[in-house]
Amino acid sequence: MTQSTDAAPAAGALTFFLLALAAGLGAANLYYAQPLIALIADDIGLDETLASLVVTVGQIGYILGLLLLVPLGDILENRRLIGSIILAAAAGLGLAFASTTPSLFLLAALVYGIGSVVAQVAVPFAAHLARPEERGRKVGSVVSGLMTGILLARPVSSMVAHWFGWRAVFLIAALAMLALAVGLRAALPQRHPGGKATYRALVGSLWPLMRSQPVLRRRAAYQATMFGAFTLFWTAVPLLLSAPQFGLGQQGIAIFALAGAASVVISPLAGWFADRGFSRAATGVALLLAIAGFLVTELGAAMSSVVVLAIGAIVLDCAVTANLVFGQRAIFMLAPEIRSRLNALYIATFFFGGALGSALASPLYERGGWGAVTIAGITIIALALAYYTTEFRRRD
Repeated sequence: MTQSTDAAPAAGALTFFLLALAAGLGAANLYYAQPLIALIADDIGLDETLASLVVTVGQIGYILGLLLLVPLGDILENRRLIGSIILAAAAGLGLAFASTTPSLFLLAALVYGIGSVVAQVAVPFAAHLARPEERGRKVGSVVSGLMTGILLARPVSSMVAHWFGWRAVFLIAALAMLALAVGLRAALPQRHPGGKATYRALVGSLWPLMRSQPVLRRRAAYQATMFGAFTLFWTAVPLLLSAPQFGLGQQGIAIFALAGAASVVISPLAGWFADRGFSRAATGVALLLAIAGFLVTELGAAMSSVVVLAIGAIVLDCAVTANLVFGQRAIFMLAPEIRSRLNALYIATFFFGGALGSALASPLYERGGWGAVTIAGITIIALALAYYTTEFRRRD
């Protein structure tokens, strides 16, 4: 069954479930290492001050994949492209499992980071399959899968590492990706996009597209700051929780990380608001909620209360997830024929913010404690809020 980009075929719930699963497992690969950075760094001999590179290098690989692989979704058959990217992720995860030195593990992180972009081929595929009037909800359901993967990756990896060691996390993830590749090949419809550009022209068009699409630039800037704050928090919080103040082990950190997973319910609701034209107002609410979330986490740290800290994490995660849906819905309404490239630019921009956030987490916490993390997170989001106010002076 072959589909083109001109008319969206009917797609059932199973198809969207599989795309959500691909998005979730793909995105999760980037975050398995986040609560394990101390374990991994100690085992492979990586200095503590550089421990957050375990996460950052994977995100850099993800950005490279977004810019170099995801645009292929506009010219190559999508089902085959998704399968190939998943196999690359499985190879990187397998290499991480076998790594014994910092250089080998960081190479593995780069490879599985590149392969994890399968999520960003799956989301435009879902947008293509959905009818325009339900695009926000359908994209929201796949984004919900993506965010579920991001949020559950930490508790799952913590629990597996607690019982079987950190290497088992990457072995299981590699096997899961192989199984997913087989399942998607059997179940997804083909989609042959209408683009005829060469690969060189395709990649070369990215910067002109960014310059010509003000909505894309604005939404990417909002989410870059939000995701930077998100990764800053989730890379630093295991260090806080494992410190004497809280004294949690991997199992306790895993249970804490489950709190963040509660935010996945916000994606369909955010899509509903976006479909009804409330994205602009809701974006402002999301930015304010993110700041509020950080303030609550600071209160939780001051009180040494895991419960208050978890409430702040849930508020922050809900804000970031909702803003992601608002942004993707906005860019997917721009031009169907360049949807993969628009999505690649959007995700690459905000993952660059995420890479900066995770890179800053360890040094900020080591030098200034949780207070430094809170100040940095609020400052980052405040920049987005200042930019947001310009929407009311100049309409993009």
